[in-house]
Amino acid sequence: MISVIICTYNRDKYIYDVLKSIAENDFPRDQYEVVLVNNNSTDCTEEECRRFHNDYPDVVFNYYVEKQQGLSYARNCGIEHSRGDLLVYVDDDATVNNVYLRTYADFFASHVDAVAAGGPILPVYIESEEPQWMSHFTRQLVTGKLYLGKQQREFPQGAFPGGGNAAYRKSVFDTVGLFNVALGRKGDSLIGAEEKDLFDKMTTRGMKFYYLPDAILYHLIPDRKLTKEYFDRLTYSIGVSEHYRTTTISKGKYLKRLCSEAVKWAASIVLWIGFLFKLQPAKGNKVVRFRYNVTRGLLKWK
Repeated sequence: MISVIICTYNRDKYIYDVLKSIAENDFPRDQYEVVLVNNNSTDCTEEECRRFHNDYPDVVFNYYVEKQQGLSYARNCGIEHSRGDLLVYVDDDATVNNVYLRTYADFFASHVDAVAAGGPILPVYIESEEPQWMSHFTRQLVTGKLYLGKQQREFPQGAFPGGGNAAYRKSVFDTVGLFNVALGRKGDSLIGAEEKDLFDKMTTRGMKFYYLPDAILYHLIPDRKLTKEYFDRLTYSIGVSEHYRTTTISKGKYLKRLCSEAVKWAASIVLWIGFLFKLQPAKGNKVVRFRYNVTRGLLKWK
């Protein structure tokens, strides 16, 4: 049994479509359930979920409200209420391809050593085209893009599945614990790093996780995520997230992260110079702005 877990907060504009894309997968409906966790939405999320349930009555659909605000609380609620031994997390502002569930089911059935996996996350700009300042170095952090090619393989060292397109054997959480509720988005906050925290624990224990090119998630990107204000909030929050994550582990871990930030600054300056030579200053300026905001967040410097 697969449990598809969708945690949502004020995404009534998108929630029906992601549920529909799951229901229209080429996969038997008696072999999966949908676990929808509403994290105190104040919009029409409940009505949209009811509309989906009426339109697809043969899909096993379980609806819960998690009153503790925060994505990690909602994700943990999904674990608690899931009946499947394979848990698949899907973002609430996305859609999936029609072999999505079958890809995960077939993979875990044939790879007993694998405890987690994830697939491509491809951005879809729904209101305008990709801005000129976007580059390979900022696209992933703004849109969540993840693409490692067309071949199935283990994730390379230091890389891991995106949180909005990730599957886990339920036993993983018995071994490493649940999502860290001190991390992850809360309401409109952009604090994250709960997935990185989880996969770091898995890596320490020698657990294997794989990239599956056929389990594709299309992440919807509205114009509000392409503004300077959003970019600055997001990148500053990345730094704050890393501050919380590393200081929770140890002071030494935090100091090591600060040292790596110095190396990242050197790389960012090199990239900035390279973009200048390519006559693409907007791309280079955004890379430096990203690094500046992350550093401020790491130091908790407003």
